[in-house]
Amino acid sequence: MKPGPTGYNLTTHINNFDLSYDDVGEGAIPIIFLHGFPFDKSMWAGQLEFLKSGYRVIACDIRGFGASHDETSYLTINLFADDLVVFMSKLNIDKAIICGLSMGGFIALNAQKRFPDRFEALILCDTQCIADTPEVNAKRYKTIDEINTNGVTGFNEGFIKSVFHKDSLTDKKEIVEQVRGVVFSNSQQIITMGLKALAERAETCSTLAEIDIPTLIVCGREDVVTPLAQSESMHKAIEGSILQVIDDAGHVSNLEQPFEFNKHLYDFLATLKGLDVQLELETKAY
Repeated sequence: MKPGPTGYNLTTHINNFDLSYDDVGEGAIPIIFLHGFPFDKSMWAGQLEFLKSGYRVIACDIRGFGASHDETSYLTINLFADDLVVFMSKLNIDKAIICGLSMGGFIALNAQKRFPDRFEALILCDTQCIADTPEVNAKRYKTIDEINTNGVTGFNEGFIKSVFHKDSLTDKKEIVEQVRGVVFSNSQQIITMGLKALAERAETCSTLAEIDIPTLIVCGREDVVTPLAQSESMHKAIEGSILQVIDDAGHVSNLEQPFEFNKHLYDFLATLKGLDVQLELETKAY
């Protein structure tokens, strides 16, 4: 029996802030989901709903995002990874399967590199191991200057358009509006600090060959934020990894094509020792 409360919108105090999280289902090895920038844990609602009947699934609001309020700390990928490991210890989780999308993938790779004994498996979604090139880095800081001058609306609207497949923008307007609401719920301070965290992150490509745990890599075929070529490069570097490409999806493949995304999760989890749980894939739910 797992200790502590379970349910949605729980809070625990770690590392001088209150972290908000969902913790549902039962299972020997928890699956922890880390959202991308500038989203929150709600982006994983479809995965939690699908998996909770057979697994213990946890989704976190990363420091500063969602209900994990922190407007004062200097945000870094290292800090986010530290928070993750402290959070796991607070919940008495010795090992977990970690699933991160975009920035969540940066955090997962950082944490696995620094705390390899804490993770049973990796699921890397629409992410990459590279650091910013000098050109991209300069562009991020230019964006920060523009936000500080003109506000966040222009950046937010452009970012929302960039993360979706072109068809999703017209055919899945409800999902686009949900994402828009989440993105615009962030303060200007958190948007700019998040951009700095992305700009200052270290590469993790040089240690991918050392990863010796089961790894699933998922990418939308039309992802322009973290292109498929980056996922293919990680797949080549991580021995035994599995690469799944989702058609008609951009950077938020779990939201755009949830049935296909969940099937890839299901198939991967079924290969892990002790996690061969039978779940029913409901096409009508999507």
